[in-house]
Amino acid sequence: MPNFSKRSYQKELLDQDDIPFEAIQQNMKELDRINTLLGGHDITIAGLKYVLDYADTKLPVRICEIGCGGGDNLRVIRDWSRKHQIEVELMGVDINPHCIAYAQSRKENAGIEFVSSDYLLAPLKQQPHIIFSSLFCHHLTDEQCIQMLQWCKSNALVGHFINDLQRHRLAYHSIKLLTSVFSNSYLVKNDAPLSVLRGFNKEELENLFSSAGITHYELQWKWAFRWLVCAITKKTSHV
Repeated sequence: MPNFSKRSYQKELLDQDDIPFEAIQQNMKELDRINTLLGGHDITIAGLKYVLDYADTKLPVRICEIGCGGGDNLRVIRDWSRKHQIEVELMGVDINPHCIAYAQSRKENAGIEFVSSDYLLAPLKQQPHIIFSSLFCHHLTDEQCIQMLQWCKSNALVGHFINDLQRHRLAYHSIKLLTSVFSNSYLVKNDAPLSVLRGFNKEELENLFSSAGITHYELQWKWAFRWLVCAITKKTSHV
């Protein structure tokens, strides 16, 4: 039986360097579907709305996602922003060139800039107002998570948020069953339950934010077995 008392550091298949493009393409499609059906995209919008309360929406709001994968979160943000007449400039960064190639190939992602780079080396022409990640932190070690949070704190003009997994027995067995029945991706079948084991409990997230020097943030549990953590870097509407 898996050990739910502490994070797993077993590497996911997606984090390997030799995954064929076709396999990544299928993986990205299924992750988009999972995020849609299980509310992952709704959580991203909730984080965006939280930080936008501190931004001047008359400005083009610069939003950067690190670990953007196939770009589905940014597409959802673009569509939501258009509906609410908020002008945004969107940028997605991912270290995997196959993920970026897939994101750029999708007609649904028109108008979004995608960059293949380690986020620490990404060329930011202007500092983003908002930086976020979704299902990215669980790929990192604790030390890498702390570094990422510090980077977000230093580079986000308004605020940043993370949307990631709760490590929970029911979440593990549920996603293992669902992907075994409905998934056509060997990456999803392997990585989805493993992602849960690499996820976080509340105390672990609190310790990571504390270690990163971030004391003012809001941590919320979201269905289905997700954490949304939002932090404001500058509480002003003039940025």
